[in-house]
Amino acid sequence: EVLLRMHSVGICGSDVHYWQHGRIGDFVVKDPMVLGHEASGTVIKVGSGVTHLQPGDRVAIEPGVPREIDEFCKLGRYNLSPTIFFCATPPDDGNLCRYYKHSASFCYKLPDNVTFEEGALIEPLSVGIHACRRAGVTLGSKVFVSGAGPIGLVNVLVAKMMGAAVVVVTDLSASRLQKAKEIGADFTIQVKNETPQEVASKVESLLGCMPEITVECTGVQACIQAGIYATRSGGTLVLVGLGPEMVTVPIVNAAVREVDIKGIFRYCNTWPMAIALLASKRINVKPLVTHRFPLEKALEAFETTKRGEGIKVMLKCDPTDHNP
Repeated sequence: EVLLRMHSVGICGSDVHYWQHGRIGDFVVKDPMVLGHEASGTVIKVGSGVTHLQPGDRVAIEPGVPREIDEFCKLGRYNLSPTIFFCATPPDDGNLCRYYKHSASFCYKLPDNVTFEEGALIEPLSVGIHACRRAGVTLGSKVFVSGAGPIGLVNVLVAKMMGAAVVVVTDLSASRLQKAKEIGADFTIQVKNETPQEVASKVESLLGCMPEITVECTGVQACIQAGIYATRSGGTLVLVGLGPEMVTVPIVNAAVREVDIKGIFRYCNTWPMAIALLASKRINVKPLVTHRFPLEKALEAFETTKRGEGIKVMLKCDPTDHNP
């Protein structure tokens, strides 16, 4: 293990959800819990068995650490291990604090040209990498991203990076769609009160064809329905956003057109790739950070996120260093 002096921690929608509702699905908050899982910091102490890190190293933290080498770990899909430790998922504490201890194997050294905030943003970026990998985004793909929150936006970045020729994004918010445009979306559609079929046909008319891949990042029933209708026959719909447990979807439409529906659970094996992309400046996540607060103003930061202001709110945990 390593002891870290925490620097930057991003606030995620799940953090806000636990704060407001005390549960997400089967994960129920029963005792006080430290939030935070999008994080970076500086190593200040290392355990006797740690060889790849030393005090002074700046690191990004992968928040999910398997507790045992089970079948999922052997397959390389350790994110599916049922006993995994995960920051800020009950009953496991997160890292929104001044000092935090973590498994050294899941702390990744940051190159000098990658900032602490970029290091913290590897966590949401990893959701995009994992989703686009599962979707099979490749050279020339035409991709529909539903939702322009932080996760929708990282999927735009990653899809373009993986070679998508065209990316179209839908959202209710004009300002979020503007941000999607700034980071590389080719087309945006502001949804008002269209039916799912109408949204699907708008996507098709903008692209000139139906997209092979849809990445659904809202979890809203109508958006999942639109995702099925929009995806080309033989294509793939990846469900990233989480909403109610039960949703009504046109499953027969998907079945008879051989639209593959895939889920994702967090990510695995993404940090090295993300660090390489950030270090080489092939991907720019800096525009996602819109607000910064010191740790003492965490409540204000959470209220800001809850109101849906900006994109990514970042908390600064080191009182001596509030730099990005």
